[in-house]
Amino acid sequence: MRYIKDIKDGYVVQDVYLCKTKNSATTKNGKEYLNVILADKTGNIDCKIWNADSAGISDFEPMDYVYVNGEAKTFNGNLQVDIKQLRKADESEIDISEFIPTSKKDINEMYDAIIKCIATVDNNYLHSLLEEFFVNDKEIIQKFKMSSAAKTVHHNFAGGLVEHSLGVARLCAFYCKQYPILNKDLLLTAALLHDVGKIYEFSEFPENDYTDEGNLLGHIIIGIEMVTEKIKLIPGFPKGLESELKHCIAAHHGKLEFGSPKKPGIAEAMALSYADDTDAKMQTFTQFVEDADTYDWAYCKPFESSIRMTKGE
Repeated sequence: MRYIKDIKDGYVVQDVYLCKTKNSATTKNGKEYLNVILADKTGNIDCKIWNADSAGISDFEPMDYVYVNGEAKTFNGNLQVDIKQLRKADESEIDISEFIPTSKKDINEMYDAIIKCIATVDNNYLHSLLEEFFVNDKEIIQKFKMSSAAKTVHHNFAGGLVEHSLGVARLCAFYCKQYPILNKDLLLTAALLHDVGKIYEFSEFPENDYTDEGNLLGHIIIGIEMVTEKIKLIPGFPKGLESELKHCIAAHHGKLEFGSPKKPGIAEAMALSYADDTDAKMQTFTQFVEDADTYDWAYCKPFESSIRMTKGE
């Protein structure tokens, strides 16, 4: 299989891919064509079908697996595939594993590390809350292990939510050693739960798109609702502690313009917002470098800057 990340200008593309989106469009001359995004586990690529009425183009819909025959071309600086022929793929041609991007790290090992992190939380109420999520609720455990932490940009692969949550928790554990003002138990709990709402914000792979709930509410509100329901299972959970934890989740994007309904108002919320941002940005940088086909400078859209593709030795 020729992976999307390996497609270059001038390549003939003849293989099975997942159709993520399909939209009609019209050229300046009034000619109709189709915009299509194809995907595999390595990424997405824009495609054009200039003659959708051709006998070589069979009926298909988004989320169909399709066999395509086309040519990669660079247009206005962007790589795209001009599709000449397309048909739905036969089941015998489809290997689902080729369409589910997965963390390069062992998901179960990372989850075990999360369980070990929970063991360091001494507050009985917060410890019990974490166990309600990550030990007792089998549905949440399964979804958490297989969810991404984003649709695009960073940790956008199965296991990404585990990897990101663990990364944030480890940064927060370091912060607690550096800054005695921080409440370790509150911060670690917030770190592990800050993105838990993403298990319902995004659909399962290979789709990994926003659900209706995700579009209407977003993972911050979903996560706070989930925490509220779990706290009901723990008798005597302190109201003030509940509010502080929810505030950390509500403020973890740091700024109102970044989607947080509140700006950080306590030290733990401030620390969480920086840990979340650091882990997301470093993973974005890492993925960009790993996917690069050059060791020179290249423009990185998420950072709106050119960065050097030095991978280290």
